[in-house]
Amino acid sequence: MLSEEEKEELKAELVQLEDEITTLRQVLSAKERRLVEIKQKLGMNLMNELKQNFSRGWHDVQTTTAYKKTHVTLSHAGQKATAAFSNVGTAISKKFGDMSYSIRHSISMPAMRNSPTFKSFEERVETTVTSLKTKVGGANHGGGSFEEVLSSTAHASAQSSAGGPRLAEGEELQC
Repeated sequence: MLSEEEKEELKAELVQLEDEITTLRQVLSAKERRLVEIKQKLGMNLMNELKQNFSRGWHDVQTTTAYKKTHVTLSHAGQKATAAFSNVGTAISKKFGDMSYSIRHSISMPAMRNSPTFKSFEERVETTVTSLKTKVGGANHGGGSFEEVLSSTAHASAQSSAGGPRLAEGEELQC
């Protein structure tokens, strides 16, 4: 329990503190207005302040230990990934080079033409050519084997390089 005298002292202190707070608010408000005036005279605006704050914040982030460790880890991971991709690319290039050398020097054309891969390729080309002939010409113009298609293509290529096809009257080009 407080005595009447203590209550009166506390009430007086309360009024004094409220007056000081009001005075401090007025001083702070006056200082904030002066700050705005000075910034306007110096050409500083909100956008510049935001940029400065962002730059300062980004700098603070970059100087943290966590950022530095993450940066180093990701840098090493990137270097290792680059090296791995380079090694894979080199291995693939070497393998294709070896295959090319092997095909050029060890497989004769007749042996290659009898291989299952070539036969499958030949069948697909024949199917595609037949399908195209049907779609373009409306009807099958004599079918033709893979050799005939290659031969006619080579013949057409030779004619076009010699000034284009020369057709007898009434003769048509066939696909």
